[in-house]
Amino acid sequence: MISWGVVTILTGFVHSATQFYAARFFLGLAEASFFPGMIVYLTHWFCARDRCRAIACFYTAIPAGLLIGSPLAGWLLGVHWWSLTGWRWLFFLEGIPALLLGIVTIFYLTDWPSHARWLPADEREWLSVQLQSELHAKKTIRDYTIAQALCDRRVLFLSAASFIAMSGALGSVYWIPTFLKRMSGLSDQTVTMLLVVPALIRIAGMLANAWHSDNRAERRLHTISPLLVAGLMYCLVILASRDSHLAILFLLFGAGALYAFLPTFWAIPTMILCESAGAATLGLINSIGQLGGFVGPYLIGVLNDRTHSLTASFAFIALSYVAAASLILCLRNRDPLHASQHSLEIPSALSPASDPRG
Repeated sequence: MISWGVVTILTGFVHSATQFYAARFFLGLAEASFFPGMIVYLTHWFCARDRCRAIACFYTAIPAGLLIGSPLAGWLLGVHWWSLTGWRWLFFLEGIPALLLGIVTIFYLTDWPSHARWLPADEREWLSVQLQSELHAKKTIRDYTIAQALCDRRVLFLSAASFIAMSGALGSVYWIPTFLKRMSGLSDQTVTMLLVVPALIRIAGMLANAWHSDNRAERRLHTISPLLVAGLMYCLVILASRDSHLAILFLLFGAGALYAFLPTFWAIPTMILCESAGAATLGLINSIGQLGGFVGPYLIGVLNDRTHSLTASFAFIALSYVAAASLILCLRNRDPLHASQHSLEIPSALSPASDPRG
């Protein structure tokens, strides 16, 4: 977080394209290292039966940040303080929170519940026992080395699914203002207001799907369902092309509904792996998935130029989601993932009576 904030602030000082590319490269390094570390950190604090909800709460910061940050960024772009243009102030001011919160993290957040002085002693002990029991259950099934984890069939399937899904998702994120503009002919300001709709759907969808997944102790189908729903919505956008209002409705819903798959998707590798193997695996899956941030938008641009129509782009996004869902479906119930998940639902070392919360 600290490096992320520092690089963001330094981006406001660039004066050439080369400097800008360098800043973006280091910003990518900071961002890519933050995310897997955060997911691993959540496994240190939340048991398997609560983990999807924890990841969902973390993920809601992204659409919530867009709701707050987009109008703030629009306002900052128009300022001109101390002879500096607005875009520079945008980087200066948006880098400060990450820097300050990173410093707060060092002193406030602890690696494990057992180190948290702000928790009562009985709660620290209860949570530590729960987490140690889950860790032991995973190691009983198989204790992976980092190399074994990176080559595991399930990890490879999840990496491929992440890449394909994010190719469609990030392609949609970058191109959806253009999609809406061309489909509706509305003003830029109205298009920006419409983008609030998928952000709200993302928040509601992630929280609801994660809550239901934790209650059912099921991950795979809760990951597949949002992908298929989003894919169906983009197919309906094509079929409703003659009715722009209906097509826009499907587009907004599809862009928002997709993100409900993320909390349950990222809970899957935490059910299989732990410690260094888990951290390295999360980094691998995330890195491969983020490559879709280049492939997806680029392919959509090519399709738009070649076909002079949005239909091919919508078809590509829909197929991406269906293909990703198909890969996750290959993690069948007889796969060791299923066995490990059920072995972690309620650790046998604990009974309800040992819960200090009653």
